Amino acid sequence: EVLMEGITNRHTGFTNMNAASSRSHSVLTMSVESRSTSAEGLTVVKFARLNLIDLAGSERQKSTDAVGVRLKEAGNINKSLSALGNVIRALVDVADGKPRHVHYRDSKLTFLLKDSLGGNSKTCIIATVSPADSCFG
Repeated sequence: EVLMEGITNRHTGFTNMNAASSRSHSVLTMSVESRSTSAEGLTVVKFARLNLIDLAGSERQKSTDAVGVRLKEAGNINKSLSALGNVIRALVDVADGKPRHVHYRDSKLTFLLKDSLGGNSKTCIIATVSPADSCFG
């Protein structure tokens, strides 16, 4: 039910590359909490959060012939994806021992995913990449 509501709220639009191009990112967050009692009678609480994210794709603006609202949307998508790339790059540098400030607040997406990207978390990224010649121009 919640997933269907999210799909309904998803923004899509026509571009020259895709008739139903994603114009927004989608995030589904599931929180799981378990409680148990230890042998000493203490309550043990474990908490986990799973974020499933469908990122709007980055399209070359010259290939989409985007103008007006579509051009502004494309710029916002590219800015958000760039901020995500910068956060991931900074986290790699931190893992390599370099002193870096991680700019989670540069986009709503990176701020929302702060706990999933850094700290005590496991992150898996699955990417769909087009093999079309137009994507390598």
